[in-house]
Amino acid sequence: MFRFLLKRLFVALLVALAVSSISFSLAYLSGDPAIAIAGAGGSAKDAELVRQLYGFDRPIIVQYTDWIGQALQGNLGTSYYFSMPVSQIIAERIPVTLVLGSVSFIVALLLALPLGIMAALKPNGVLDRIALLIAVSGQAVPSFWLGLILIVVFGVWWNLLPISGADSWQGFVLPVVVLSYYALPTLMRLMRASMIDVLQANYVRTARSKGLGMTTVILRHGLRNAILPLVSVAAVQLGILLSGSIVIESVFALNGLGRLAWESLLRSDLPVVQGIILILSLVYVLLTTLADLINAWLDPRIREA
Repeated sequence: MFRFLLKRLFVALLVALAVSSISFSLAYLSGDPAIAIAGAGGSAKDAELVRQLYGFDRPIIVQYTDWIGQALQGNLGTSYYFSMPVSQIIAERIPVTLVLGSVSFIVALLLALPLGIMAALKPNGVLDRIALLIAVSGQAVPSFWLGLILIVVFGVWWNLLPISGADSWQGFVLPVVVLSYYALPTLMRLMRASMIDVLQANYVRTARSKGLGMTTVILRHGLRNAILPLVSVAAVQLGILLSGSIVIESVFALNGLGRLAWESLLRSDLPVVQGIILILSLVYVLLTTLADLINAWLDPRIREA
C-alpha cells in the first residue's frame, strides 16, 4: 500500500506541475497580456508601461518560475481590478463554492445509491423505468434552464425561496437542487450497472443459497464491490460540481469562485483567473488521488496492478 501511495503521489505531483504550467500559459493564449490589460483605448506606450510594470517583458520561463515559486508560498499575485492579493479574494469567495458543490454532491449521492440499487433489483421494472426517466431528463435538461424555471416557480410565483444571494441557507436550496439533478444521472446509472453485475456473481448466488435475505446480501456482500467503480466517478463528479458552477453561481447571483472567474475574465484580471484555475485544478487532482487510494484500500488487487 505504501508503494502504491508513493506512486500515486508522484503522478499527482506531475499532474499538478502540468496544471500549473497550463494555468500560467492562459495569460498568453489571447495574445499579448499587456495589450489586453491596457484596454482597447490604450496606446502602444500604455502597453509598454504595463509590460514593464507587471514584468511581461521578462522571458516567459523566468515569469513562470517566479510565479510558481510565489504560488508555493501562498502568493498568487495581485488582482489588477481589486488591487488586492488574489489569495485573499479567493479565500473570501471559496466557502460559497465549497458549500454549494459539497452539499449538491452529498444530495446527489444519497439519492443515487438507493435509486441505483432499487433499479438493479428489478431491471426493466417500474422503479428501473422511473430511474431511467430521471437519468435521461437530468442529462437532457440544461442546468441554466432548470435554474431559471425554479426561480420563476419557487421565487416569483410562490415566493417560497430567495432567488439570489447566499445570505441564508435558503439561498442555497434552488442551486443545490439544480446541481444535484445534474450529477444524479451519472451516479445512479453507474450504481445500477455495477449492482447488476455484482448480483449475478457466484458469491452472491452462494450467499442467497444459504438463505440470506436480499437486504443482508446487498449490505454485506454486494455494496462494497458495487461501489468500487463509483468511487472514481464520484470524485470526478465532485470536481465537476466544484469547478463547473460558473453558470449556476451567475444565475443565482452567488458570490463564489465560478462567478468570480467569469467576472475576472470579462475584466481581463489574469492573476485572479490563473489563481482560480490553479486552485480548482489542484482540488480536482487531490480528489482523484483520494479516489484511487480508496479504491486500492477496498480492492487489494489494485495495489498490485
